Amino acid sequence: MAVPLPHVVALFVGIPAALAAVAPAANGVYTIASGASGKCLDVGGASTANGGLLVQVACNTAAGDQQFTAVAQNGGFGLVNTTSAKCVDVPYSTTDQGTQLWQWTCGASANQTWTFTASTAAPGKYLIRSAANGLCVSDKDGSTAGNNPIVQETCSDIARMQWSFNQVSGGGTTTATVAADGTGTYRTVQAAVDAVPAGNTTRRIITIKAGTYREIVTVPANKPYITFEGLGTDYSKTTIINNRDAGHYGLQGSGTVQVYGHDFAATNLTITNDYDENTYETGDQALALYLDSDRSRFSSVRLLGDQDTFLVDNNARTYFTGSYIEGTTDFIFGAGVAVFANSTIHEKRSTGGTMTAASTPDTKTYGFLFYKCTITGTGSNNTTLGRPWRQGAQVLFRESSLGNTVRTAQPWTDMSTNTWQNARFTEYKNTGSGATVNGNRLQLTDAQAANHTPQKYLAGTDGWNPL
Repeated sequence: MAVPLPHVVALFVGIPAALAAVAPAANGVYTIASGASGKCLDVGGASTANGGLLVQVACNTAAGDQQFTAVAQNGGFGLVNTTSAKCVDVPYSTTDQGTQLWQWTCGASANQTWTFTASTAAPGKYLIRSAANGLCVSDKDGSTAGNNPIVQETCSDIARMQWSFNQVSGGGTTTATVAADGTGTYRTVQAAVDAVPAGNTTRRIITIKAGTYREIVTVPANKPYITFEGLGTDYSKTTIINNRDAGHYGLQGSGTVQVYGHDFAATNLTITNDYDENTYETGDQALALYLDSDRSRFSSVRLLGDQDTFLVDNNARTYFTGSYIEGTTDFIFGAGVAVFANSTIHEKRSTGGTMTAASTPDTKTYGFLFYKCTITGTGSNNTTLGRPWRQGAQVLFRESSLGNTVRTAQPWTDMSTNTWQNARFTEYKNTGSGATVNGNRLQLTDAQAANHTPQKYLAGTDGWNPL
């Protein structure tokens, strides 16, 4: 750590509360936006009467007259308005072009049944086709005007007949794809996050095509249950990267990826901060990942940086497995709870450094657990396992393979006025050339180790068990 900090105060980064464009699914509740105007399908005047006409108005995610539940029927879907409980309907099953659609008491009839066909011209949008007559729902003339009629006409994959289903609730897991070349739903990871609704209650899987995405990505606290999934053949093929440093952007603001929303997950990708600490006179902090997310999971993820690669902040409770983390100094640090299982932790500076800087409060039983990990480095006998950012720091290396980079005589060190002897630094049944037992390396007993398993660290008060 360049500067000892007693506490990291969480910053909230404001994100537009847009909804997520998703594939429509049974029991999902959606607003339905026109590709021509961006306005939403609406029952005019919020009418609850039979015959209430459909129009388009400026989208309002809280307006029930703009929310429609997709109900599976007849091999397609009914669209039930949440205010009126009536269904989108073709008047009298007419085949006339330009007829304005209305709502009617639901009866699962053909004129109330619709199929959704993915647009080939506009990723993430759908044509809505009537099972009764084969005509499609259309924003009349592609107008951008409020209260413009919603009509039926011969299907064509053009903007006025392309509709985005923006999920309000229900519908189970939903998926969006990020591709920088425009072949996905979004071009940037942040755009996909922005599209998730505030207060989201369902798992949102954001798949990311192989490539390099130079951006800052923030997952705010009001957008839980988001998953990032790289689509490359391994975690090196999909990379989110930036080079912000703490000197200019603040510690948290330097993070390439910043996660606040609970139940976040990431798999098969790399998160990197490529800021070079040697460009700053005294070196500087530059996070790859800032995490303040409870119940977050990472598998097959690579975190790359120099000083302070990964900050596990106060609210974080996280489980890493099959992953790789590297840096130079204090590159895993913070006051949260983290379990690293079957992962590689690498000190990349040949002159050595300190791998962890936990700031676990005295009131927390658990901090960092490295379980069956592999500890490597480019130096020899010059890397310490940790130093206490706060005196109560708790770190355990358990059943891990410690390479010869680890300083065997004394693998812990002080930080400012906090002494390693008074911190909660322990080991248990480690192996490898960097592992030994001496007076500077406190070992847990078998009885103590029974209370220091991954499950114990992660259980919290809710019994969470991601294993």
